Amino acid sequence: MRAIVLPLVACALASASALAERADREKEIVVGADHLTADDANRTSTFEGTVVVTQGTMRITANKVTVKEDAQRHKYYVANGAPVTFRQKRDKVDEWVEGFAERAEFDDRNDILKLFSRAKVKSNQNEITGDFISYDMNKELAEVSGAPPGATPPPNTGRVKVIILPPKKAPEGAGAEKAPGVPLKPDTEINQR
Repeated sequence: MRAIVLPLVACALASASALAERADREKEIVVGADHLTADDANRTSTFEGTVVVTQGTMRITANKVTVKEDAQRHKYYVANGAPVTFRQKRDKVDEWVEGFAERAEFDDRNDILKLFSRAKVKSNQNEITGDFISYDMNKELAEVSGAPPGATPPPNTGRVKVIILPPKKAPEGAGAEKAPGVPLKPDTEINQR
């Protein structure tokens, strides 16, 4: 169950250039749902109905989360919602990262997160949106597109959008020393030559 929480969040956070609260990794995972179906023969667990997963500062919500485990105990997660949401505090700063999508998939064997349909990841006031966001944790490679792989975005839609706010400048005179230089002559002196 631990793998359902951290990989989804860590990947999404990394795609927004944020680091998750490291202390969260050591906290217990709590899953709440209206119904659980655990199929041991097929190594599948399905949580349904207002699914809420928490671990430390991290919180994921979905309508349905399915976890499939292979023979080597690698897990593949699919979360569906209207939308799937996640939120987690960034490490060592008082900022949060939030994400939204209609469907989220995570493959813990390959450490790849995929967000489908109206996907958005926000950190502070920076934001990445697209119909498909993929993040490969091993390669540290993010891909954002207007449609999932193999699909063509509808005309005039399906655009990728990135909003990046520049860092705030310190007020003048606050810690910044003026560089020495030659004083400029007023325009009147220049024109009199």
